[in-house]
Amino acid sequence: MPAAIRDRFTSRSHAAARFIAQRGLLKPLVWSVTSVTVLGRERLANVEDSYVVVANHTSHLDTPLIMGALPRRLARYLAVGAAADYFFDVWRRRGLTALFFNAFPVDRTGANARGVSTRAVSAKALLNRGVPLLIFPEGTRSRDGSLGTFKPGAAALASSAEVPVLPVAVIGAHAAHPRGSNWPKPGRLPVGVVFGEPLTTFPGELRSEFTERIRSAILTLTEENSERILGVSATSRRIPEGDRS
Repeated sequence: MPAAIRDRFTSRSHAAARFIAQRGLLKPLVWSVTSVTVLGRERLANVEDSYVVVANHTSHLDTPLIMGALPRRLARYLAVGAAADYFFDVWRRRGLTALFFNAFPVDRTGANARGVSTRAVSAKALLNRGVPLLIFPEGTRSRDGSLGTFKPGAAALASSAEVPVLPVAVIGAHAAHPRGSNWPKPGRLPVGVVFGEPLTTFPGELRSEFTERIRSAILTLTEENSERILGVSATSRRIPEGDRS
């Protein structure tokens, strides 16, 4: 960890507390209410220092699944971008997201909603200090589980900081714990986390092109691994939940 500044993002004591919260409490809970498959961890063998994890976003399960699936050495200081207008507007949520996810606020409204300051923590500054990031470039959870449009912020950050992007597909989380539900559905529904090959920007590549390449990688990971993880074909997955018996 190259950072000279010691705060909650880089503190060893905070990292130890997060280890207990994440691996001792949160991961066992999530793994007990879902049936988790993790694929592609061997692709992370050469990843070190700063990087940006980029994933699709369909459920509140996404973050704990990704953090629990990552090797401990990569998850130790990982900081998660969280919506400032929701996770940082109430002190209880702010404290819990800091403890469990090392979260930093992301202003998704463009208006600094409810007076939450997003200037105190710069995502680029965290990367430059050696703190890896987890970002959901769709900006919010998908309503139907489909992959939405990616905002260019994650690609721009990785490009400007000259760090790799780790594309991650989270599969089945929308069905297990859809937007609007208070708790995962009973029955330990199958979910999966699939890590792709690290991506770096090409010389002269536009940020919009890099963004689309990241999105395409996540889409491909989803299409190639859904049947293995869920045990159903891609066609079956597109049947609306209300039409299934």
